Amino acid sequence: MVKRPPAISAYEFAVVSGLRAKQLMRGCVPMVGTSQKLIMTAQLEVAAGLVAKMPDPPDPTEI
Repeated sequence: MVKRPPAISAYEFAVVSGLRAKQLMRGCVPMVGTSQKLIMTAQLEVAAGLVAKMPDPPDPTEI
């Protein structure tokens, strides 16, 4: 289990981790060296502060 930093709300942590996991599934390179599953890797990145807290909104032309 990944410990959430106190500066990030639980909701924001879950949303940002999910968005980062989606990026990793699309082929982005992980910023932490781990052999964990992608969602755990995403959570580790967010907890370490390697991912911005507020991502850009999705591009409406890609939906």
